[in-house]
Amino acid sequence: MHNKTLVAVAAGLGLLALSACGATDSGASSDPKTVTLVSHDSWNVSKSVVKDFEKRSGYKLRVLKDGDAGQAVNKAILTKDNPQGDVFFGVDNTLLSRALDNGLFQPYEPKGAGSVRPENRVDQDKHRVIPVDTGDVCVNYDKAWFSAHKLTPPRTFADLAKPAYKNLLVTENAATSSPGLGFLLGSAAEFGDQGWPEYWKKLKANGVKVVDGWEQAYYQEFSGSSEGKKAGGDRPLVVSYASSPPAEVIYAKKRPATAPTGVAHGTCFRQTEYAGLLSNAKNPEGGKALLDFLLTREFQQDMPLSMFVYPVVEGAAVPADFTEYGPAAEHPETLAPDKIAANRDQWVSAWTSLVLK
Repeated sequence: MHNKTLVAVAAGLGLLALSACGATDSGASSDPKTVTLVSHDSWNVSKSVVKDFEKRSGYKLRVLKDGDAGQAVNKAILTKDNPQGDVFFGVDNTLLSRALDNGLFQPYEPKGAGSVRPENRVDQDKHRVIPVDTGDVCVNYDKAWFSAHKLTPPRTFADLAKPAYKNLLVTENAATSSPGLGFLLGSAAEFGDQGWPEYWKKLKANGVKVVDGWEQAYYQEFSGSSEGKKAGGDRPLVVSYASSPPAEVIYAKKRPATAPTGVAHGTCFRQTEYAGLLSNAKNPEGGKALLDFLLTREFQQDMPLSMFVYPVVEGAAVPADFTEYGPAAEHPETLAPDKIAANRDQWVSAWTSLVLK
């Protein structure tokens, strides 16, 4: 969510986010007992969990939130010789190869790495990153809007290009946003190398709206979110996450009986988020302690209701509210890492020319 994410809806609904420093701060801490985590804006964790990490490790945790996942990754690459922190969290499978190819991380195999589910493990020979969470990028819909207009919500990618859904969808820029890129890759997985451009021509003709990032799309343009309603959002379809509906229920001022938003499960793309020890980190030992902690059951079980993502560690429990209102897609679209690495940049370039120009 993410995003991821993802993933990210909790912060806008009033959760207390850990933000020891803001995105305007720069540079890693010079204090040897402070470890700095660089992340996208959706990082969130319970205060009690942070306190436990600090007590057990002896390090104070400082967090630098640096925009949408795509923006944060790009900035981390540009500053890799003099990194802003010690650990980076939030690079997902859509951008992982870019981070690894640019030498963003140094090797470290954390304690507990063996407890990660086999299907989520990557880079096993070099140990430059660890999986931390997983989730699905999917189109969400405003139930009330579709009910009022007596229109069946879309279920698949193909549905979104139908005339019935003209001018209803808002998505994020695939060049700057992780969910936007995930949605592009999902369409490529669905329609193939040759078919996805034609699909996006149809979406453009059908009035798809593109904005820079997830927060703008979900909190300003989408009519189904609590914040979107306040902002006068008029798009009842948005590219978000399968885990967005439970956040709308759990953190509503008055808890509804059912989620006000739904998920078009035929539009989902599976994302996994990773963390790693930054090259040239000023406090590598603190960074290693933090990476160890990210794989503890305590942290993993805190994630579902803090960042609205699924854990990757075997045996980590998921709250009933989360699975009831935000079940993962049974058959999400996926792409092999080497397929993404080989095509991502050219696909984004082609998408930009096709959709934004």
